Amino acid sequence: MVSVQEGLHRLARTVDGARSVMGRALIDAGEAAGYAARTFTSPAGLRGLALESAWLAAHVALYPVGLAGETIRPRDRYRTDDLDPVQRSFVCGDVEAAGTPVLLIHGIMDNRSVFTVFRRALRKRGFGAVHAINYSILTDDLRSAARAVGEHVERLREVTGADKVHIVGHSLGGVIARYYVQRLGGSEFVDSLVTLGSPHTGSNTAYLMPTPLARQLRPGSAVMAELAAPAPECTTRFLVVWSRMDQMVVPQRNARLRHPDLDVTELELDDVGHLALPVDPRTVHAVVTGLARRGELPIHPFRQRRRRREQIAATQGERSSPAS
Repeated sequence: MVSVQEGLHRLARTVDGARSVMGRALIDAGEAAGYAARTFTSPAGLRGLALESAWLAAHVALYPVGLAGETIRPRDRYRTDDLDPVQRSFVCGDVEAAGTPVLLIHGIMDNRSVFTVFRRALRKRGFGAVHAINYSILTDDLRSAARAVGEHVERLREVTGADKVHIVGHSLGGVIARYYVQRLGGSEFVDSLVTLGSPHTGSNTAYLMPTPLARQLRPGSAVMAELAAPAPECTTRFLVVWSRMDQMVVPQRNARLRHPDLDVTELELDDVGHLALPVDPRTVHAVVTGLARRGELPIHPFRQRRRRREQIAATQGERSSPAS
């Protein structure tokens, strides 16, 4: 009798917990839907929606091309006579930055063709080794995918002779790369990690997919808890690009990365859809420029204003303090 009562109590607690989770998810979904409705009806939102639709059509056409993998090739920009003046000045001005390989990792149900624009911009800026990888659409474990990224990084370093690489990850690709950098010791080999619309604290849309990988991408999952754990030895710089118009990361704020041990710079956008993040001109310019200027990733305007206020406050504090 006692065991039956205990079982009923456990069942009741489980049901209450499930209701709480679903209630929070519904609230978040309602807030996201309300914000999306306001965004999509604004002029900027309509432009973003048009870009999203145009890129979706173009990406569908390019998708078959991206199914095939590509071979890692050594840097091929040792000569500068075929470069325009801007490219030549970059390569000559910072050979180390230009020679750092860049690894591109796509999102779920996608392939390397999503980085068609990004690859062209990186090559135009002078990066000689830009490599995009494909991982299987049947991938069901984020940790295994992160270990595979580590193997790609090792091969890329071996072929190019580079000590470190940059990684740009779109959507799930950014979370996979972050797990490698933060939990598998990858920060030793990754200078900068750029994430585009990656659900750093999970997404409620993952509840719509009954797969092992989707369960790992839900808020509060074991994987999300691992990523929230302390990471004092992680030295990789992060550039996190997120949009308030993202229709895949719900709520959109879950694409932000707030971790006390990580060096994070944030680029916030208001009018770019999830799929269009890798082709949005502002995103491409900010990321390519940031990687080219090692140690000078672009700073979000809000953070700039906050830093100015902090500097002003510090200056005023020094002036008001008595002389020693």
